Formats: sequence, structure tokens, C-alpha cells
Amino acid sequence: MGAPPHPEPTSNPPAPRPVDPDSPAPRPLHLQPGALALVFLGGIAGTGMRYLLEELFPAHGTGWPWATFGINLSGSFVLGALLEVLALAGPDEGWRRRVRVLVGTGFCGSYTTYSSFALETAQLGHHGAPGTAIAYAAVSVVGGILCVWAGIALAGAALRGLGGEVA
Repeated sequence: MGAPPHPEPTSNPPAPRPVDPDSPAPRPLHLQPGALALVFLGGIAGTGMRYLLEELFPAHGTGWPWATFGINLSGSFVLGALLEVLALAGPDEGWRRRVRVLVGTGFCGSYTTYSSFALETAQLGHHGAPGTAIAYAAVSVVGGILCVWAGIALAGAALRGLGGEVA
């Protein structure tokens, strides 16, 4: 039993090194002020939209929390569609990254609300509607997954229908 065989060389060239090996590596996205500003701006818009919808359609007693339910399902759909469009448009860089950070992370991240979903589910159970709580939790999770899938499928189909095959 000799030494293990050497791995076959790959045809992929190594990543280019910076011109100055002493120069710092680029900052990760989550530490870039411009990216943080985009998340902040998207977060303001998403939070404002969620607040308005929750005010227009408040949850009452042991009834179905329609505002949070609709917010989470619509946010899932938007996120699925957005990410499909951006993935089909090319690599995650430049304008595509900025849109993903602004709309995906900022807007959708603050528009959808796991904390309200969890609180409303617990309150339904606590106030004597455990069946509604279980149904709300199950339908919200399954519905969210289906909405993401629908957003991906519809966005992909729409892009292909508009311009033929997408890269």
C-alpha cells in the first residue's frame, strides 16, 4: 500500500491574486457601507409597508391573522421571483447584487415577519384556539414554500417568454 495517488490536475486556473499581495482583501458584503445603506433603505420601505397592512387588517382574538399571513406569503412570492430574475440575469455582482441587497435582504427581510407569525401562533393557542394555531402554522409554512416556488416558476417563464432562452 503506497502513498495515495496524486489528484488529477484541474483545468480551472487559480483565482487571480491582487497586484499588491500586502493589500487588504476586499471587505465582505455585510461590512460594506454601501450595502448596509441599501439594506437600511429597503428595510424602511418593507417595515413601512408591513406596518400599514397590519394597521389596515389587524388580527382580532382567535381569528385568522390575515395581514401577517398575506404579508408572509406575498413576501415569499416576491423573494422567489426576484432571486430567479437575478439568477437568470447573470452573476451576483454589480446592479444585480445591489438589487438583491436592497429588495431581497432589505425590503423582503423587513416586510415579512417571522416574529409576528410566531407570536400570533402562540397567542391563538394560548387563547383557546389550538386548532387554528396549528392550521395557521402549517398553512403559513407550506404556503410560503409554495409561494416561493410559484415566484420562481412564474418569473422564469415570464423571462423566457419575453426574450427566449435566458443565460
